[in-house]
Amino acid sequence: PCHYKRQYIEWADRGTSTGAPVAIHDADSDIVSQTTRGKDYKDRLPNGNYLEETASYFVMVETKSGGYTPALITMKSTQLNVSKKWNSMMKTTQIPDGKGGFAIPPMHGVVYNLTSTLEKNDKGSWYGWVVTQDRILDQKDKSLYLSAKEFGGNVSKGNVQTKADVEEKVSDATPYLQYW
Repeated sequence: PCHYKRQYIEWADRGTSTGAPVAIHDADSDIVSQTTRGKDYKDRLPNGNYLEETASYFVMVETKSGGYTPALITMKSTQLNVSKKWNSMMKTTQIPDGKGGFAIPPMHGVVYNLTSTLEKNDKGSWYGWVVTQDRILDQKDKSLYLSAKEFGGNVSKGNVQTKADVEEKVSDATPYLQYW
């Protein structure tokens, strides 16, 4: 992981739109205060659209050839608990600080494995994320560490645009978030 961002994604109901997000709102916006709970248990805006709290992780994914490529992983609904656990893992991992104590490495200094598992409840079944820590980067991983640090810095400065960001500037239709 290189950067974490919590957002509220605004959606129109299925069949009434392109199936793409209508808008993306920052977590610190007042958009949630404008919602009421609908009969479908979704947080509805006055325009009829609904909001989904979404955890977005900008990551470097290992490719089959052994390299790395930037990607975006989003978690919503039942996966927000997975997101909270992952964030907790990142905040509690410790490494020796060289002075007899411990320090928490930056998020881009630790490699995690993400797999999926079948989950179900009375409404149906789906695949959810399982996150486990793989390793803390060391000197042999210097190139990956520096690439991840640079990518995370660029995301936090607003220098990285997802395909959704680019399309939003071109038209009103915004595709699903994906690799860019």
